[in-house]
Amino acid sequence: MFRVLYSAVSDKVVTIQRKLLLDLVTVLSVPGVHTCFQGGYCTEKGSSDEVTKAHLAEAARRKYGDASSTIFSKIIDGTLPADIIFEDDKCLAFRDINSQAPVHFLVIPKLPIPGISQATNEDKELLGHLLLVASSTARKEGLSNGYRLVINDGKHGAQSVYHLHVHVMGGRQMGWPPG
Repeated sequence: MFRVLYSAVSDKVVTIQRKLLLDLVTVLSVPGVHTCFQGGYCTEKGSSDEVTKAHLAEAARRKYGDASSTIFSKIIDGTLPADIIFEDDKCLAFRDINSQAPVHFLVIPKLPIPGISQATNEDKELLGHLLLVASSTARKEGLSNGYRLVINDGKHGAQSVYHLHVHVMGGRQMGWPPG
């Protein structure tokens, strides 16, 4: 029923996730609820797969600590391929493999900040740079009618990879409210 998440990441993270699937995940038959996880979190019917991934990733961080290698660090170091559309000394942008819009790419810092809530005042210049790169890359990708920027943070924000990343989505009319 469950598949191992982030199959392309380091053996350590895959091992953590397999262990989580065996140790932490218990499928229960509860009316109105899709899946319950040990520790009290249950996904509702219709809950997105990204929400489930985010809760599993947070559980892994709590139980096993932060993994030093993420899928994004492997893209940065070149051990994992990606369709990179921009790169400089501070960040890179690449197409999202799970696209949610006709144009969907991510902008990530090369410095591994786990999430926006862990950013500090020392990161101001880098954070501004990420937004400017998102804007200029969106323009190069033809998003002249607008686009949406999204930064997920923590399990309630559905963050499934603990390396800060800015989603840039466009090429269609976005709905409101999101999520």
